[in-house]
Amino acid sequence: MAATASDPAAGGYWNHNTHYHGLVLRAVPRGCRDALDAGCGDGLLVRRLAARSGQVTGLDRSAGMVAAAREASGHLANVGFVEADLLSHDLPREGYDFVCSVATVHHMDFGAALTRMRELLRPRGTLVVIGLARTGSAGDLLYSLAGVPVHHYHRLRHRRRAGEPGAPLAEPGMTWGQVRQESQRLLPGARFQRHALWRYSVTWRKPPGEDPAA
Repeated sequence: MAATASDPAAGGYWNHNTHYHGLVLRAVPRGCRDALDAGCGDGLLVRRLAARSGQVTGLDRSAGMVAAAREASGHLANVGFVEADLLSHDLPREGYDFVCSVATVHHMDFGAALTRMRELLRPRGTLVVIGLARTGSAGDLLYSLAGVPVHHYHRLRHRRRAGEPGAPLAEPGMTWGQVRQESQRLLPGARFQRHALWRYSVTWRKPPGEDPAA
């Protein structure tokens, strides 16, 4: 039987998004006091972050997702959830050592979302975004096709743990190239990487002192 998003005893479930949770977790800075997961869904990544941060906040604008996250996370004293929109909710500026977002920014204005997360980071804090983009060239198409056997390999490997949280879906509006260009404009020095399972990652460490793009 496949693992479900609401089953904490299952030890987590697998899909194209959770496949890259490890990449997110490895980026958490040592001594992280406060972490934010923007678009936390059912809170699986928040629960995984709890062992690496003093306090973790999960934020999502879906009441159903936040309710599921709270129910599954009641055993953790250092996590909390907020039902709110990242772009409009009153969050502490430079209040987090780590900010992450998985499969969420394509639901928002990309530039506004990255700018907001950049503002929420403390100096020397780390931002990681895992996202989706659309095919914009023949090269994009070939790269996407190469991911098909990778998908089937992992789907077979994790067939007993495959699951989906039931979060709202949206088609990405930006191409891979546009995401790369805009992320590197807004986050100077950011590392953009395209991954096999139709996801990209943007990793950035905020420099000390003044916000470089303010």
